[in-house]
Amino acid sequence: MRRGRPAGPAGYIPAIWPALMLCVFFVIPFAIMAAISFFHRVEGGFYEPGFEFANYARFFTTFFARILGFSLFVSGLAAVVCVILGFPFTFMLTRLGRRRQVLWLVFLLSVLSLSEVIIGFSWSMLLSRTAGLSNLFVVAGLMDQPASWSPGFAALMMGLCYLAFPYTVLILYPPLSRLDPQLPEAARMLGASPLRTFFTVVVPAQRGAIVATLIMVFVFTLGAYLLPQLLGRPQHWTLSVMITDQAILQSNLPFSAAMAMFLMLVSLALVGLTYAIGGERREP
Repeated sequence: MRRGRPAGPAGYIPAIWPALMLCVFFVIPFAIMAAISFFHRVEGGFYEPGFEFANYARFFTTFFARILGFSLFVSGLAAVVCVILGFPFTFMLTRLGRRRQVLWLVFLLSVLSLSEVIIGFSWSMLLSRTAGLSNLFVVAGLMDQPASWSPGFAALMMGLCYLAFPYTVLILYPPLSRLDPQLPEAARMLGASPLRTFFTVVVPAQRGAIVATLIMVFVFTLGAYLLPQLLGRPQHWTLSVMITDQAILQSNLPFSAAMAMFLMLVSLALVGLTYAIGGERREP
């Protein structure tokens, strides 16, 4: 069912409040940030109004290229790992009974209630030398002495994947729950093994959902701010961390605004790509 165009101006009245909220909480702050990104930084001070491209010119430096490259790499890797683990998990979840599905979904929603701070400190403790998992391995005889695995790249990836995994499952759950059960059943009747059925029938049928999930998880992890600081080393800091560092510690608000503009435009472009993929899937 599609809603037709309003017959007159009165039909647009219900849209006034959402449009006002969008303008107040998104358009105006975005415009202010865009204006500040062109301002001139005063050495030893703050900044002054102006219109220059010096802040955006720093995007072509090695400093920004390294941070941007690492941010895109770690977010892309986290998205791939989450989809590889989350797709078969979600598929098996949709094969369960309704009661057990609800229990698993409630558990995932409870994980979403944990803040990034709690997740970061929890994983930092689990991977520490004094009270971490390595002590259990020592007791089990798998290690000679406890070791510290945090901070480090592996610890950062574990934290990001733990943070994004529930979102991955919740995004994949609707399309997988609507999958026609006759498709894998027909493949089984033709002699295909369960593993072959999964990779030759289920995965190709959900290609659009997989790509959309990859993009959404990538955008979500791209904005991670606390986990790179709690679980990673300075060389593992992402673009979100550097934006705060430039704005607060370096007092370079124009450059931080320019980086924030870049990050937001990349996120909006990826979200638009996801919407385009979803529109193609809905076409007859």
